[in-house]
Amino acid sequence: MAQSTTAASNLRIESSERVARVTIDRPPLNILNIDMVADIGEALVRLPANHEFIVFRGAGGCFSGGADVADHTPERVGRLLGAFHHVFHEMGAGHAVTVAAVEGHCLGGGCELAICCDFIVAEESATFGFPEIKLGCFPPIAMVALPRMMPGHAAFDLILTGKTIFAHEASELGMVTRVVRDGELSQAVEDLLGEMKHLSGPVLRLTRRLTRTAGFKDEEKELTEIENLYLDELIRTHDAVEGVRAFLEKRAPVWTGH
Repeated sequence: MAQSTTAASNLRIESSERVARVTIDRPPLNILNIDMVADIGEALVRLPANHEFIVFRGAGGCFSGGADVADHTPERVGRLLGAFHHVFHEMGAGHAVTVAAVEGHCLGGGCELAICCDFIVAEESATFGFPEIKLGCFPPIAMVALPRMMPGHAAFDLILTGKTIFAHEASELGMVTRVVRDGELSQAVEDLLGEMKHLSGPVLRLTRRLTRTAGFKDEEKELTEIENLYLDELIRTHDAVEGVRAFLEKRAPVWTGH
């Protein structure tokens, strides 16, 4: 098994036969910063043509607690959104089937990474959510993807309240593909890959690409519009800046309504 590590961004990338495995390794919560998200996008671009599957996982029993709040400042958030958009694009346009193997927390930007994947396999104790609204911002990718995978009111409930749900509820809503008992995640992922490995590689790639690209261009256009609203309107409000500052200063935000 070939292995590489991006030391600056705490990603481990391993490859074996037709499978690439990307592990987020920034304990304890595997928080994603700009460099890590950019490296994920670069890994997707550099994926050899003979790799037909990518498995994303977090180290230490946690998928990811989300994007680094320090990267949500007006000076840096544009780069963060751009890095996530690149990952979103490569996930949709790439040839490999993608799987998020989730245990522990899968929140915010980490959850956006997961829902970009074709499959989410999760342990029953895993938790999912988009707490951005509590920081005075919103999750652009989730705003595009969630209404396409679950009833609209369920998407509103997750995005507008910032609540956290367990894997079974996420499965019932259409977000999670398969829920397994705690401790059985690795085997469940291998079983899923085994269901597809015996299929024709070219046919699998073509079918996956056509399934993903049906309407994908509209998703990219919508995501760009949402990102522009984030940068041109949201981040210029007092409350958006205050929410991030309050989190970093470990205090309750003081909303002004401006």
